[in-house]
Amino acid sequence: MPDGAATAHLIRPKLITILSEGYDLDFFRRDLVAAATVAIVALPLSMAIAVASGVSPGRGLFTAIIGGFVVSALSGSRFQVGGPAGAFIVLVAATVSEFGLPGLLVAVFVSGAMLALLGLLRIGSLVRHIPHAVTVGFTCAIAVTILASQLKDLGGLRLPTLEPGPLIPKLIALARAATTLNAYALGLGVGAAAIIFTLRKMRPSWPGMLIAVALGGVLTALMHFPIETIGTRFGGIPSGLPAPALPQFSWDMIVRTLPAALSFTLLGAVESLLSAKVADGMTGRKHRSNMELIGQGIANLASACFGGICVTGTIARTATNIRAGARSPVAGIMHSVLLLLFMIFAAPLASYIPLASLAGVLVAVAWTMAEKEEFTRLLRAWPTALILIATFGLTIVRDLTTGIVAGCVVAATLAVFRRRTAEEGA
Repeated sequence: MPDGAATAHLIRPKLITILSEGYDLDFFRRDLVAAATVAIVALPLSMAIAVASGVSPGRGLFTAIIGGFVVSALSGSRFQVGGPAGAFIVLVAATVSEFGLPGLLVAVFVSGAMLALLGLLRIGSLVRHIPHAVTVGFTCAIAVTILASQLKDLGGLRLPTLEPGPLIPKLIALARAATTLNAYALGLGVGAAAIIFTLRKMRPSWPGMLIAVALGGVLTALMHFPIETIGTRFGGIPSGLPAPALPQFSWDMIVRTLPAALSFTLLGAVESLLSAKVADGMTGRKHRSNMELIGQGIANLASACFGGICVTGTIARTATNIRAGARSPVAGIMHSVLLLLFMIFAAPLASYIPLASLAGVLVAVAWTMAEKEEFTRLLRAWPTALILIATFGLTIVRDLTTGIVAGCVVAATLAVFRRRTAEEGA
């Protein structure tokens, strides 16, 4: 079977290619097993990311179901699994805080249109040339901000005012609220993270996140711990998908949310293509970068119409899909169907899930996504260290877009300097 390199330039979903090659019962069995495995990972993670992003957990599931289905159906990769991603937490939370849910949906919809346009203009291959130090810098910065964003729910802290968005004011406010620490919440949150890390090391095939969240829910229901749960804060999750509807557009709202939409687009393009590239490395195949961006764009358009948040290809779920034996995009499609079945038949159970347990899940996610060893390695050489520090620092103190742009500018400046030095030396 060819590795796909000869057709990497095509704007054609991989699903069509695979179905035209022939899809048999053995492929379906393997895809179904992979779908069930990924759904077990995606279920608690989608809700945790939504809560951390400032929206209800149901919207995280809407995103995983609708966005995940469209990503797999239209992806330029055989194995890409889409859904809400931890990398977007800070951006989504800031957008919701400033513009509310209607503004967020407009920004997600506009971002979807931009991503699809990037793919149609065949810019996908250019996005992949962002310097490695830049990707490590913003990934580590996002991990730090995710970790900070979970401290409130992890410890059950109560703030007299809204939690600040910027990192330093956030940490100051949380430190002042330390006297409100809830020992039950902290125990469940730290326990959830400990379970995930322990099972990842000792029983890597077990669904650590689901076990941690389920155990926290069972203990809370039986022991009546005085902590916040999905039920107490959000009233539970819906037992199905909402009817599709276009976001509430207005010219003023589009203009005001445009910076957020641009950030969603930039991060979505980088994140999805990095995920597809990881899948290529694990399988020896070649994805279609431009088709990938088009698929991601349409997935975000669809997610916004169903009240979901940002969709992107996710490295963790895609890697899980491959390791579980997936053979085609059908696995990603079926993972979305399984999540929908959970909403239909088991939605009431989600009400018992402690928010501290979901925070523990994201603490584990943040620790894993921070490329600690690579960050340290890049600091050892001054050119990459400059790029890394510029990206990391400005993403922390300003925002993701500023950090990525600054890192790319520093990288380009150093490249020009090295070229001129080499020419003068010659």
